[in-house]
Amino acid sequence: MSSLVQRPRRLRRTEAVRSLVREARLAREDLILPLFACPGEGVRREVSSMPGVFNLSVDEIAREAANAFEAGVPGVILFGLPESKDETATGAYAERGIVQEAIRAVRRAVPDMVVIADTCLCEYTSHGHCGVVRGGEVLNDESLELIARTAVSQAEAGADIVAPSAMMDGQVGAIREALDEADFGNVAIMSYAVKYASAFYGPFREAADSAPAFGDRRAYQMDAANAREAVREAELDVMEGADFLMVKPAGPYLDILRTIRDRFDLPLAAYHVSGEYAMLKAAAQRGWIDEKRAMLETLTGIKRAGADVILTYYAVEAARELARR
Repeated sequence: MSSLVQRPRRLRRTEAVRSLVREARLAREDLILPLFACPGEGVRREVSSMPGVFNLSVDEIAREAANAFEAGVPGVILFGLPESKDETATGAYAERGIVQEAIRAVRRAVPDMVVIADTCLCEYTSHGHCGVVRGGEVLNDESLELIARTAVSQAEAGADIVAPSAMMDGQVGAIREALDEADFGNVAIMSYAVKYASAFYGPFREAADSAPAFGDRRAYQMDAANAREAVREAELDVMEGADFLMVKPAGPYLDILRTIRDRFDLPLAAYHVSGEYAMLKAAAQRGWIDEKRAMLETLTGIKRAGADVILTYYAVEAARELARR
């Protein structure tokens, strides 16, 4: 047998050695849990396409957040299903809106938890689009005022971070200006800077009841084929005052995640979206994959590609599994 100078297998022999030289380390502190707030009390309604994910009334949101924090998950991002919708998304910026109430409930139940509010209009508009619609077109500049009002109302309710996801040009700048004018200069902005028009959002639209009533969102969300455009979008949000950048979805866009990580120094989030979660769940239910291993491998891949923060419906399951290791 020939004598080999290089034997990479030496560093794979035992779990202790593998752990010693591990390059990317997934930690509970990296995870953010998305939660869906709905009207009522004691409501815990499972989303059929997302096993283990529920529409939760505000009291249940508080309980779920507390359980997540106990498991080691440091933060939640809140989405809302309002009692009623209209063309100007009134429920998005109402003082007693569903997300505003959920923010207050989480803040009371878990004072040390990071509370992020998704800042968009699609869940609150009767047409399901992310901005003001006129003549069948989503109007960019007219939408900015409502998005900024939503961010201020979320800050007033106690959000630590607002997360604009509408992909309207100039939304980060409009929000930063509105927050500063309202004396919320310490509230951070986690920008969905690079959000693709993706087929992987399908289960989310069931969970948030936010499917467009007509057309789709490809006129404002990014084309899946474009990479250079992602850099431009991120650069604009940095210039407008974003505190975090985000790439969404995560798994199909790991190359984009790495590009943004290498180009910008801001904390970088990645959203492991509903369709990615649902595929793993479906395969696991059929016995085709080892769910725990596949979950951690997927999230570690996102971390390895450059994410500092991972938004995932697996946050609690992953945190509990990581605690055992």
